[in-house]
Amino acid sequence: MLHVSLSLASATIAQAEVRKIFRAGATVVDITPPNIGPDNPSIIAGSFLEGTATSVQSPLFVRTLVLDDGTTRIVLSVVDTCMMTQSLIDQAKSMASQQCGIPVERMMVSATHTHSAPAAMSCLGTRQDKKYAAWLPGKIAESIVAAQHHMVPARIGWASVDDWWHTHNRRWIRKPESKIVDPFGDATGLAHMHPGHQSKDVIGPSGPVDPALSVIAIQSLDDQPLAVFANYSQHYFGSPAVSSDYFGLFCKYMATIMRQPGEGNGPFVAAISQGTSGDLMWMDYGSPANNPTLTDYAEQVARTAEKALAKVVYRDHAELTIVERQLELNYRVPDQKRLDWARTIVAAMEDRLPKTLPEVYAHEAIYLHDMQKTRLKLQAIRIGDLTIATLPNEVYALTGLKLRGRSPAASHFNIELANGAEGYIPPPEQHALGGYTTWPARTAGLEVEAEPKIVETLTQALEEATGQQRRVMQDQHGPYAQKILDSNPVQYWRLNDEDGSTPRNAVPTGQPAHLTPGFAWFLPGAGSGTGIGKREELSFSEFSGPNQINRAVHLAGGTMRCSTLGLIDDYTVCVWFWLGERS
Repeated sequence: MLHVSLSLASATIAQAEVRKIFRAGATVVDITPPNIGPDNPSIIAGSFLEGTATSVQSPLFVRTLVLDDGTTRIVLSVVDTCMMTQSLIDQAKSMASQQCGIPVERMMVSATHTHSAPAAMSCLGTRQDKKYAAWLPGKIAESIVAAQHHMVPARIGWASVDDWWHTHNRRWIRKPESKIVDPFGDATGLAHMHPGHQSKDVIGPSGPVDPALSVIAIQSLDDQPLAVFANYSQHYFGSPAVSSDYFGLFCKYMATIMRQPGEGNGPFVAAISQGTSGDLMWMDYGSPANNPTLTDYAEQVARTAEKALAKVVYRDHAELTIVERQLELNYRVPDQKRLDWARTIVAAMEDRLPKTLPEVYAHEAIYLHDMQKTRLKLQAIRIGDLTIATLPNEVYALTGLKLRGRSPAASHFNIELANGAEGYIPPPEQHALGGYTTWPARTAGLEVEAEPKIVETLTQALEEATGQQRRVMQDQHGPYAQKILDSNPVQYWRLNDEDGSTPRNAVPTGQPAHLTPGFAWFLPGAGSGTGIGKREELSFSEFSGPNQINRAVHLAGGTMRCSTLGLIDDYTVCVWFWLGERS
């Protein structure tokens, strides 16, 4: 009996070792619109009004990575398109699952957000390219099935570096007399995108930058590169249609860096996913115009990714987990006055396409009224001690920083426009500043509290995926801040907060302050840099610890109020501030 028991135990151990073999497969499938030409134009997404293209500047691809830890198999797929509806992606997942057996809830399909591809969905003034959208799900499924077919035993690693030089905040706070008039005829835009370089009409960026450039690298057991899956928060570069924008060229340069043939399109596969870039773009509007070419820009970002790859430590195995949650949210539907306005405009248009912003947003108002609410798919993915949060939105950098800061894992990045397209999700305080990313439409129509609800749902999913509690942001006090605390102030607000409207007090017995609407969190604080121009790279200062950037709040019409705690005699108030409007 003893001999039998030992044999069974040995067999069980051997089976466990087999299950622990890590495997990976990657593939690329061409999704360039077939037969495009003057007689067969493609409808192009990415502008307020509909555009078309009759030629191809660069091919479009689906790039897919399938990972298997011996127990769980997951799919990471990136599509060269602006955005895709949840229903289109669900169709692609279902088709793939029927062919390869991977459960649909273990698949992530996202868009690069090129603005030069056929319209896989309708939004703003652009109709869906129906023929292309009907063809696309099958190609996505083809990529997933092929990637699984190519799976081999592999090693995996990941790393990240900060790249402050190729992404900047594009949404700037304007001077009060320079508000943007919205499509409904009201001057509500105290913050708006693309102000122009060194414009006299603006004060400063409305939010922080997420500079992280992350990579997942896969190699065979004989050390040959199989795939690189990158992630960076930069909206897009800009290219005539049809084009994969800089995303495709990035993949080409990654193949060159890795000394692999095929331009990243197989057998070595390179991919880059979209991070949290809803308010980010490559231009630094705080500096004179600098106009790199599309090719130069893509190569520069790839060279930064090379630095991340140099930090990768390959592992023979990494445990995989994916947690998918659904979240129902309301749309900000029009009131009766706006609905009547919209219906009047649309009725006068009859069947023609919109030609103006009011016409675009009249159509969108009716869409929101008809839909009322929606359901989002959110995912938390774990690969060893790396986590990934995926969400179907265009996401402000601040939201990405929140998710990274709260993830229990040692490394983290976010993929936006994943598993659907539900528009911009400004943090609640940003709604008061107005601008394009707050105008109600399917591109920005979710309820004001959508962002904190999404962040909380994803944070809970990250906790479940890792089996660990979230991290909680706490102020790290640098030498100067500590001297202030040592002087026993009655109140001390560092203003490092990332959400809410009640700044926390650094004095343990102190009271929180209160901010009235008209403010933006997480701007560069004293001594940490400016985020633009020569000081675009932020670093710690005397206020903050060595692992934390000192932050500040931008008051844009809002006020900060606090209790005096009954002080009636002489007292001193010290404020570190930058008077932006007069500077």
